[in-house]
Amino acid sequence: MTEINLCPTRGLKKRRVLIGLATATVFFHAPASAQDAYPSKPITMVVPFPPGGAADIAARPVAEAMGRYLKQPVIVENKAGAGGGIGMSQVAKAKSDGYTVLMALSSVVVLPEADAIRQRRPMFELAQLEPIARFTADPVVLVVKADSPWKNFEQFAAALRARPGEHTFGSSGNYGTMHVPFEQLNAAAKTSMLHVPFTGAAPAVVALLGGQVDALATGPSTVAGHIQAGKLRALAHWGEGTIPTLPEVPSLKKSGVPVTYLQWTGLFAPASTPTAIATKLREAAKFAASDVRAARSLEAAGTYMQYLDTPEFTAFVAKDAQAMAKVVQRIGKVE
Repeated sequence: MTEINLCPTRGLKKRRVLIGLATATVFFHAPASAQDAYPSKPITMVVPFPPGGAADIAARPVAEAMGRYLKQPVIVENKAGAGGGIGMSQVAKAKSDGYTVLMALSSVVVLPEADAIRQRRPMFELAQLEPIARFTADPVVLVVKADSPWKNFEQFAAALRARPGEHTFGSSGNYGTMHVPFEQLNAAAKTSMLHVPFTGAAPAVVALLGGQVDALATGPSTVAGHIQAGKLRALAHWGEGTIPTLPEVPSLKKSGVPVTYLQWTGLFAPASTPTAIATKLREAAKFAASDVRAARSLEAAGTYMQYLDTPEFTAFVAKDAQAMAKVVQRIGKVE
Protein backbone atom coordinates (compact mmCIF):
# COMPACT_ATOMS: atom_id res chain seq x y z
CA MET A 1 0.00 0.00 0.00
CA THR A 2 1.34 3.47 -0.86
CA GLU A 3 1.15 6.04 1.94
CA ILE A 4 -0.25 9.32 0.77
CA ASN A 5 -0.99 10.87 4.20
CA LEU A 6 0.78 14.25 3.47
CA CYS A 7 0.11 17.49 5.40
CA PRO A 8 -1.43 19.84 2.83
CA THR A 9 -0.13 22.95 4.65
CA ARG A 10 3.50 21.86 5.18
CA GLY A 11 4.76 23.26 1.85
CA LEU A 12 2.87 26.47 2.39
CA LYS A 13 4.39 26.89 5.87
CA LYS A 14 7.87 26.27 4.51
CA ARG A 15 7.39 28.89 1.80
CA ARG A 16 6.13 31.38 4.43
CA VAL A 17 9.19 30.76 6.59
CA LEU A 18 11.54 31.33 3.65
CA ILE A 19 9.72 34.52 2.65
CA GLY A 20 9.88 35.71 6.24
CA LEU A 21 13.61 35.08 6.44
CA ALA A 22 14.19 36.92 3.18
CA THR A 23 12.12 39.87 4.43
CA ALA A 24 14.03 39.91 7.71
CA THR A 25 17.32 39.88 5.81
CA VAL A 26 16.28 42.88 3.70
CA PHE A 27 15.04 44.71 6.82
CA PHE A 28 18.29 43.93 8.69
CA HIS A 29 20.50 45.32 5.90
CA ALA A 30 18.47 48.48 5.23
CA PRO A 31 19.76 50.49 8.22
CA ALA A 32 23.36 49.43 7.47
CA SER A 33 23.20 50.84 3.95
CA ALA A 34 21.58 54.01 5.29
CA GLN A 35 24.43 54.39 7.78
CA ASP A 36 26.91 54.22 4.91
CA ALA A 37 25.60 57.57 3.63
CA TYR A 38 27.90 60.38 4.74
CA PRO A 39 27.44 61.98 7.18
CA SER A 40 25.51 59.71 9.53
CA LYS A 41 26.77 61.28 12.78
CA PRO A 42 28.12 64.62 14.05
CA ILE A 43 31.36 66.01 12.59
CA THR A 44 34.11 67.51 14.73
CA MET A 45 35.72 70.71 13.46
CA VAL A 46 39.02 71.17 15.31
CA VAL A 47 40.13 74.75 15.93
CA PRO A 48 43.78 74.56 17.04
CA PHE A 49 43.57 77.70 19.21
CA PRO A 50 41.55 78.90 22.22
CA PRO A 51 38.10 80.49 21.74
CA GLY A 52 38.08 84.10 20.59
CA GLY A 53 40.84 83.99 17.96
CA ALA A 54 40.50 84.40 14.20
CA ALA A 55 40.16 80.67 13.48
CA ASP A 56 37.48 80.30 16.15
CA ILE A 57 35.60 83.38 14.93
CA ALA A 58 35.47 81.91 11.40
CA ALA A 59 34.77 78.36 12.52
CA ARG A 60 31.58 78.94 14.50
CA PRO A 61 29.32 80.48 11.81
CA VAL A 62 30.84 78.22 9.14
CA ALA A 63 30.29 75.08 11.24
CA GLU A 64 26.68 76.07 11.94
CA ALA A 65 25.97 76.65 8.24
CA MET A 66 27.73 73.45 7.15
CA GLY A 67 25.69 71.53 9.72
CA ARG A 68 22.48 72.81 8.20
CA TYR A 69 23.61 71.67 4.75
CA LEU A 70 24.86 68.26 5.89
CA LYS A 71 21.91 67.71 8.25
CA GLN A 72 24.33 66.71 11.01
CA PRO A 73 25.85 68.91 13.72
CA VAL A 74 29.35 70.22 13.05
CA ILE A 75 30.83 70.64 16.52
CA VAL A 76 33.68 73.10 17.08
CA GLU A 77 36.40 71.69 19.34
CA ASN A 78 39.17 74.02 20.52
CA LYS A 79 42.46 72.13 20.78
CA ALA A 80 45.13 74.72 21.62
CA GLY A 81 48.87 74.36 22.09
CA ALA A 82 52.24 74.61 20.32
CA GLY A 83 51.14 77.59 18.21
CA GLY A 84 48.31 75.52 16.74
CA GLY A 85 50.48 72.46 16.10
CA ILE A 86 48.68 70.16 18.53
CA GLY A 87 45.25 70.56 16.95
CA MET A 88 46.64 70.53 13.41
CA SER A 89 48.56 67.35 14.16
CA GLN A 90 45.44 65.72 15.60
CA VAL A 91 43.54 66.21 12.34
CA ALA A 92 46.54 65.30 10.16
CA LYS A 93 46.67 61.93 11.92
CA ALA A 94 42.90 61.40 12.21
CA LYS A 95 40.95 58.74 10.35
CA SER A 96 40.13 59.85 6.80
CA ASP A 97 36.39 59.36 7.18
CA GLY A 98 35.20 62.97 7.07
CA TYR A 99 34.23 63.10 10.74
CA THR A 100 37.27 65.11 11.87
CA VAL A 101 38.16 68.29 9.98
CA LEU A 102 40.37 71.30 10.68
CA MET A 103 39.71 75.03 10.62
CA ALA A 104 43.28 76.24 10.31
CA LEU A 105 45.03 79.56 10.26
CA SER A 106 47.75 80.36 7.75
CA SER A 107 50.32 79.11 10.27
CA VAL A 108 49.44 75.61 9.06
CA VAL A 109 51.86 76.15 6.14
CA VAL A 110 54.58 77.51 8.44
CA LEU A 111 54.85 75.07 11.34
CA PRO A 112 56.36 72.09 9.44
CA GLU A 113 59.08 74.36 8.04
CA ALA A 114 59.64 75.84 11.51
CA ASP A 115 60.13 72.35 12.96
CA ALA A 116 62.70 71.66 10.26
CA ILE A 117 64.57 74.89 11.11
CA ARG A 118 64.63 73.84 14.76
CA GLN A 119 65.75 70.35 13.76
CA ARG A 120 62.71 68.80 15.39
CA ARG A 121 60.58 65.95 14.21
CA PRO A 122 57.59 67.68 12.55
CA MET A 123 54.33 67.48 14.48
CA PHE A 124 52.68 66.99 11.08
CA GLU A 125 53.42 67.43 7.38
CA LEU A 126 51.33 69.65 5.13
CA ALA A 127 50.87 66.66 2.79
CA GLN A 128 48.87 64.96 5.56
CA LEU A 129 46.11 67.55 5.13
CA GLU A 130 43.78 68.01 2.17
CA PRO A 131 42.58 71.58 1.42
CA ILE A 132 38.80 71.97 1.12
CA ALA A 133 38.04 75.71 1.13
CA ARG A 134 39.27 79.11 2.26
CA PHE A 135 36.88 81.42 4.11
CA THR A 136 38.72 84.57 5.21
CA ALA A 137 42.00 86.30 4.31
CA ASP A 138 42.79 89.51 6.18
CA PRO A 139 45.96 91.57 6.47
CA VAL A 140 47.09 91.55 10.10
CA VAL A 141 46.78 94.83 11.98
CA LEU A 142 49.32 96.47 14.30
CA VAL A 143 47.49 97.43 17.51
CA VAL A 144 48.51 99.10 20.76
CA LYS A 145 46.55 100.23 23.82
CA ALA A 146 44.42 103.29 23.20
CA ASP A 147 46.17 105.15 26.04
CA SER A 148 49.65 104.44 24.66
CA PRO A 149 51.79 107.44 23.61
CA TRP A 150 51.87 106.30 19.95
CA LYS A 151 49.31 107.86 17.64
CA ASN A 152 50.74 106.45 14.40
CA PHE A 153 53.28 103.95 13.12
CA GLU A 154 56.06 106.53 12.72
CA GLN A 155 55.94 107.38 16.43
CA PHE A 156 55.85 103.69 17.32
CA ALA A 157 58.85 102.85 15.12
CA ALA A 158 60.83 105.82 16.51
CA ALA A 159 60.25 104.55 20.06
CA LEU A 160 61.44 101.06 19.09
CA ARG A 161 64.62 102.41 17.52
CA ALA A 162 65.30 104.64 20.52
CA ARG A 163 65.12 101.68 22.93
CA PRO A 164 66.00 98.49 20.98
CA GLY A 165 64.73 95.27 22.53
CA GLU A 166 62.89 96.97 25.41
CA HIS A 167 59.36 96.91 23.97
CA THR A 168 57.34 93.71 23.74
CA PHE A 169 54.86 92.14 21.37
CA GLY A 170 52.55 89.22 22.09
CA SER A 171 51.66 86.33 19.83
CA SER A 172 49.77 83.05 19.60
CA GLY A 173 53.04 81.11 19.65
CA ASN A 174 56.39 80.80 17.89
CA TYR A 175 56.14 81.07 14.08
CA GLY A 176 52.40 81.70 14.34
CA THR A 177 50.33 84.28 12.44
CA MET A 178 51.03 86.91 15.12
CA HIS A 179 54.75 86.18 15.38
CA VAL A 180 55.86 86.02 11.74
CA PRO A 181 54.51 89.51 10.80
CA PHE A 182 56.47 91.19 13.59
CA GLU A 183 59.64 89.38 12.56
CA GLN A 184 59.03 90.70 9.04
CA LEU A 185 58.51 94.20 10.45
CA ASN A 186 61.63 94.14 12.61
CA ALA A 187 63.75 93.09 9.64
CA ALA A 188 62.26 95.63 7.21
CA ALA A 189 62.04 98.61 9.62
CA LYS A 190 65.31 97.83 11.41
CA THR A 191 63.60 97.66 14.79
CA SER A 192 63.92 95.21 17.67
CA MET A 193 61.23 93.93 20.05
CA LEU A 194 60.98 91.17 22.64
CA HIS A 195 58.62 88.35 21.63
CA VAL A 196 56.17 87.07 24.30
CA PRO A 197 54.26 83.98 23.07
CA PHE A 198 50.86 82.93 24.44
CA THR A 199 48.62 79.92 23.72
CA GLY A 200 46.43 81.80 21.28
CA ALA A 201 45.30 85.19 19.98
CA ALA A 202 42.65 85.75 22.64
CA PRO A 203 45.09 85.37 25.59
CA ALA A 204 47.53 87.67 23.77
CA VAL A 205 44.83 90.32 23.34
CA VAL A 206 43.99 90.06 27.05
CA ALA A 207 47.70 90.59 27.80
CA LEU A 208 47.77 93.72 25.62
CA LEU A 209 44.64 95.11 27.28
CA GLY A 210 46.24 94.46 30.66
CA GLY A 211 49.50 96.17 29.72
CA GLN A 212 51.61 92.99 29.85
CA VAL A 213 52.80 93.57 26.27
CA ASP A 214 53.12 96.73 24.20
CA ALA A 215 51.74 95.66 20.83
CA LEU A 216 50.19 92.91 18.72
CA ALA A 217 49.87 92.01 15.07
CA THR A 218 46.61 90.13 14.56
CA GLY A 219 43.61 89.71 12.30
CA PRO A 220 41.01 92.51 12.40
CA SER A 221 38.30 90.20 13.71
CA THR A 222 40.25 89.53 16.90
CA VAL A 223 40.49 93.20 17.89
CA ALA A 224 37.71 95.04 16.01
CA GLY A 225 35.43 95.15 19.05
CA HIS A 226 38.18 96.55 21.28
CA ILE A 227 39.06 99.19 18.67
CA GLN A 228 35.41 100.25 18.40
CA ALA A 229 35.16 100.35 22.19
CA GLY A 230 38.14 102.70 22.37
CA LYS A 231 40.37 100.24 24.24
CA LEU A 232 42.87 99.59 21.43
CA ARG A 233 44.32 101.70 18.63
CA ALA A 234 45.26 100.37 15.19
CA LEU A 235 48.42 101.99 13.80
CA ALA A 236 48.95 100.15 10.51
CA HIS A 237 48.27 96.94 8.62
CA TRP A 238 50.24 94.45 6.54
CA GLY A 239 47.99 94.68 3.45
CA GLU A 240 48.22 96.17 -0.01
CA GLY A 241 45.36 98.69 0.08
CA THR A 242 42.53 99.43 2.48
CA ILE A 243 40.86 97.06 4.94
CA PRO A 244 37.07 97.43 4.46
CA THR A 245 36.37 97.06 8.18
CA LEU A 246 39.16 99.52 9.15
CA PRO A 247 39.31 101.97 6.22
CA GLU A 248 41.14 104.68 8.16
CA VAL A 249 44.12 102.46 9.06
CA PRO A 250 47.08 102.91 6.65
CA SER A 251 49.25 100.12 5.28
CA LEU A 252 52.85 99.69 6.35
CA LYS A 253 53.80 100.15 2.71
CA LYS A 254 52.53 103.73 2.96
CA SER A 255 55.06 104.23 5.74
CA GLY A 256 57.83 102.86 3.55
CA VAL A 257 57.95 99.37 5.11
CA PRO A 258 57.59 96.85 2.23
CA VAL A 259 55.95 93.92 4.03
CA THR A 260 52.69 92.06 3.49
CA TYR A 261 51.05 89.27 5.48
CA LEU A 262 47.61 87.70 5.25
CA GLN A 263 46.03 85.82 8.11
CA TRP A 264 43.69 83.39 6.37
CA THR A 265 41.36 80.69 7.62
CA GLY A 266 40.70 77.49 5.71
CA LEU A 267 39.07 74.09 6.05
CA PHE A 268 41.17 70.95 5.74
CA ALA A 269 40.44 67.22 5.94
CA PRO A 270 42.93 64.41 6.55
CA ALA A 271 44.73 63.36 3.37
CA SER A 272 43.28 60.36 1.50
CA THR A 273 39.73 61.30 2.46
CA PRO A 274 37.48 59.47 -0.05
CA THR A 275 36.51 61.63 -3.02
CA ALA A 276 32.77 61.36 -2.32
CA ILE A 277 33.25 62.58 1.26
CA ALA A 278 35.63 65.39 0.28
CA THR A 279 33.10 66.48 -2.35
CA LYS A 280 30.34 66.57 0.26
CA LEU A 281 32.51 68.71 2.55
CA ARG A 282 33.33 70.97 -0.40
CA GLU A 283 29.61 71.40 -1.16
CA ALA A 284 28.89 72.20 2.49
CA ALA A 285 31.75 74.72 2.59
CA LYS A 286 30.44 76.42 -0.54
CA PHE A 287 26.98 76.59 1.01
CA ALA A 288 28.45 78.17 4.16
CA ALA A 289 30.40 80.71 2.11
CA SER A 290 27.19 81.91 0.43
CA ASP A 291 25.06 81.76 3.60
CA VAL A 292 23.76 85.18 4.64
CA ARG A 293 23.72 84.27 8.32
CA ALA A 294 27.39 83.20 8.28
CA ALA A 295 28.45 86.27 6.29
CA ARG A 296 26.72 88.62 8.72
CA SER A 297 28.35 86.90 11.68
CA LEU A 298 31.80 87.40 10.16
CA GLU A 299 31.10 91.03 9.28
CA ALA A 300 29.90 91.71 12.82
CA ALA A 301 33.21 90.32 14.06
CA GLY A 302 35.24 92.62 11.82
CA THR A 303 36.04 90.38 8.88
CA TYR A 304 34.26 89.18 5.76
CA MET A 305 33.97 86.11 3.55
CA GLN A 306 36.79 85.67 1.02
CA TYR A 307 35.97 82.19 -0.25
CA LEU A 308 38.17 80.02 -2.42
CA ASP A 309 36.86 76.69 -3.72
CA THR A 310 38.99 73.53 -3.48
CA PRO A 311 41.08 73.88 -6.68
CA GLU A 312 41.86 77.57 -6.09
CA PHE A 313 42.49 77.04 -2.38
CA THR A 314 44.83 74.12 -3.07
CA ALA A 315 46.90 76.31 -5.39
CA PHE A 316 46.78 79.18 -2.89
CA VAL A 317 48.06 76.95 -0.05
CA ALA A 318 50.95 75.66 -2.17
CA LYS A 319 52.00 79.21 -3.16
CA ASP A 320 51.71 80.52 0.41
CA ALA A 321 53.69 77.57 1.79
CA GLN A 322 56.50 78.31 -0.64
CA ALA A 323 56.56 82.02 0.26
CA MET A 324 56.36 81.43 4.02
CA ALA A 325 59.16 78.85 3.93
CA LYS A 326 61.50 81.64 2.79
CA VAL A 327 60.25 83.91 5.60
CA VAL A 328 60.81 81.20 8.22
CA GLN A 329 64.31 80.56 6.89
CA ARG A 330 65.09 84.27 7.23
CA ILE A 331 63.75 84.30 10.82
CA GLY A 332 65.87 81.30 11.68
CA LYS A 333 65.77 79.21 14.84
CA VAL A 334 63.48 80.50 17.60
CA GLU A 335 62.89 78.59 20.84
